Amino acid sequence: MPDQNEPVIEPFGFLAPPPAPEIPAAPEPNETWQLPGGTAWVYYGERNQGVTRPVILSDGFNTGPSSLKELYHGLERTGYPFISELRRRGRDLILIGYDERSASILKNAETATACIMRARAEQMSDTRLLVGGFSMGGLVTRYALAKMEQQRIDHQVGVYLSFDSPHRGAWIPIALQGLAHFLKATPQMSQQINSPAARELLWRHIETADGTPRQDPLRTKFLAELERVGQWPRIPRLLAVANGTGNGSGNGVKPGVDAIKVTSGWFNGTTLRTQSAGKNQEVARLKGLLSEKRVVTNDLPELDGAPGGTLGTFGIAGNKLKITGKVEIEPGTESICFVPSVSALAVRNLDQQADVYADIDQLSADEFEVDDYIFSSTNTPHSAMTEELGSWILERLPE
Repeated sequence: MPDQNEPVIEPFGFLAPPPAPEIPAAPEPNETWQLPGGTAWVYYGERNQGVTRPVILSDGFNTGPSSLKELYHGLERTGYPFISELRRRGRDLILIGYDERSASILKNAETATACIMRARAEQMSDTRLLVGGFSMGGLVTRYALAKMEQQRIDHQVGVYLSFDSPHRGAWIPIALQGLAHFLKATPQMSQQINSPAARELLWRHIETADGTPRQDPLRTKFLAELERVGQWPRIPRLLAVANGTGNGSGNGVKPGVDAIKVTSGWFNGTTLRTQSAGKNQEVARLKGLLSEKRVVTNDLPELDGAPGGTLGTFGIAGNKLKITGKVEIEPGTESICFVPSVSALAVRNLDQQADVYADIDQLSADEFEVDDYIFSSTNTPHSAMTEELGSWILERLPE
């Protein structure tokens, strides 16, 4: 139980970008589909009178129900008008949202499957579908399509797209996972880290502040289920997008530095450090009025500074802690790698430093599990739609 005087910090998440302060309403969709476990918004392409040439894109991870308004905003108004460009080409956009984004990937795949089947039933042309998603959404649709093929269901999908999806796992620093579990007055943070989807997504996970980092059993189960259905759909062309660079260039976050230091107040003495390689690396010292925890890792790569799509996790955590006392945030550590580029492109695992920082262009073609891919010229925020990435996708729509 939390101490009576422990300050309650407004809940914040470590596994998804924070929403913009004010998001304008999205245009009214042409259709709204109520699906088992979710909802889809349907926007017809220009000059289309119904679902004609569908592009189905899935929402990613967070806690609670999807906000399709936020998803629309991110695709259209924050860097590149992807939706307008898509519809201008006569493509219909179908956005899939979930009743609970933190539910198991296997469960939400049922919602994605229902959406694909309805799009097929209503389609007014024989153009093959593009199906995919952002972050977790890419894994949801990957599994859904592979399972449909394993069950011999004709999905009519010509292109599968994953957009900064953690095929080899996502990374939330063990220091921050420990903090989430340590802040007893804000149990929603621990619940997010321990949700089914988070356990399936994270490369390494701890269930409690003093836990040992490991591959969670739910991730092991999910990977086994992917293996059972053939790992990937075999019929569509497989495309992968990474928000990170591919030349081995990291984001500049140095290993083993104090990212957050609390120097007064309720959690005085709490320190969170960026991940270092090697044994017995102290990544967090968590202090409260009546408790203290030391969080240690062994033989993990320097993932905070790796090439990949970024999240401002240390910055968000530090700013939230400021309501409890004086907090110092080391400049340059606010945003760290969330989905390493090699994970987004399904080309190397995350166990070895050399693999995480690999020069992707120098890798053999037979190492890749996807048919075509693009990485960003700079490390950009996770799931951010840029002109560089969006225009590449538009050039590869199914005919």
